[in-house]
Amino acid sequence: MPTLSPELATSIADSVAQGFKDQLTYTQQLVRTGGQRGEEHAVQKIVYDNFHSRGYKTTQLEMQKQLLSQHDGSGKFSAEHSQAPNVIGIHEPKAQAQGKSLILNAHIDIVPTGPVDLWTRNPYSGDIEGDRLYGRGGADMRAGSAANLYALDALRRLGLQPASRVILESVVEEESTGNGTLMTHLAGYRADAVIIPEPMDEKLVRANTGVLWFQVEVKGIPVHVRDMSTGTNAIDACWRVVGGLRELEKEWNEKKIGNIYFENEGHPLNLNVAKINAGDWASSVPSWCRIDCRIAIFPGVSAKSAAEEIEAKVNEVACNDAFLSQNMPTVTWNGFFSEGYVLEPGSEAEKTLQWAHQQATGKELQSFTTAAYLDTRVHSLYGKIPALCYGPISSNIHGFDEWVSISSLQRVTTAIALYIAEWCGVEAV
Repeated sequence: MPTLSPELATSIADSVAQGFKDQLTYTQQLVRTGGQRGEEHAVQKIVYDNFHSRGYKTTQLEMQKQLLSQHDGSGKFSAEHSQAPNVIGIHEPKAQAQGKSLILNAHIDIVPTGPVDLWTRNPYSGDIEGDRLYGRGGADMRAGSAANLYALDALRRLGLQPASRVILESVVEEESTGNGTLMTHLAGYRADAVIIPEPMDEKLVRANTGVLWFQVEVKGIPVHVRDMSTGTNAIDACWRVVGGLRELEKEWNEKKIGNIYFENEGHPLNLNVAKINAGDWASSVPSWCRIDCRIAIFPGVSAKSAAEEIEAKVNEVACNDAFLSQNMPTVTWNGFFSEGYVLEPGSEAEKTLQWAHQQATGKELQSFTTAAYLDTRVHSLYGKIPALCYGPISSNIHGFDEWVSISSLQRVTTAIALYIAEWCGVEAV
């Protein structure tokens, strides 16, 4: 049963509303700062300054390639890997903790915009129209980053603060390796639970897939296009490899039967051929082709075993192909190498979120399965703590005209503030 009085719960909700205009302004600032992969230094500086100005013990946590690479859950490093720091802010209670500790995690990195002319506004506008705040990363997930900070502000405005340790984490590399949050784990940041306010339509993620990124490269025989029959088109050859990977994708999806959190999903494991680079002249048979792929795996399947299956399938296709058997494709792992997780129901942490959500929205908390990568896997698999991924309503994440619902963001911020007060307890500032 919740220990927070109805009067205090109402005061917290009112305090969130009182500070919400400033919260939106801060969210717009984060969106307008932009910063693609490897360029997050400026936006992390803003986060650092805001943590520090509130009196949190604030540090920059650099990526440590050697340390990360020794961990089974580490994403693979490539030339594109961000070297921007994670930012950590720590609140400590006045005396001995009265409640339970909490991590409030959010990733600050964003995905590319795609062709700007396909947006109806500047991708980094941060424009507000009606109930929507627009911009790349607005929903995924700079709105969540702001919600974490302003939920704590709502308590402070009432002269209160958490009566236990709270760790604010602003991480990079969530969209490509998951190494940012893994780095915080390896650095020793621990708590009794974690909330990550990804844009989840005010629902709790019950289970999610693991993800692997890889490249397949095929080299062909270059000839003039007039002599095409004497050469081999590397693009055509590479596409035969993709055909084999589609067979593997089908085999993996058939294993959803009996997996209670995935068997009702239509196609939970998706192979995405996301990028293709090939050839160099329209009148020459292409001598090379490289594709970048992403594929998902079920919880309980190790990234290592999945990678071995993929390499075996590529090898099988090549060995049965007249050209490829003489020019074996190469497979390179260049990003995510992560496993999925299941949040087992019934934890005290989840019950607390159910209560906070009901207070903030007037509705029962629903849970669902997602076929996407989430940093909650680090806390669940390696920290062995309840990992709650729960955040606002949004649309078009990773697409054009990404937006987050403003009214939903206020409700989620309220739920987080209530959660902090109930989970951590409160004391006078």
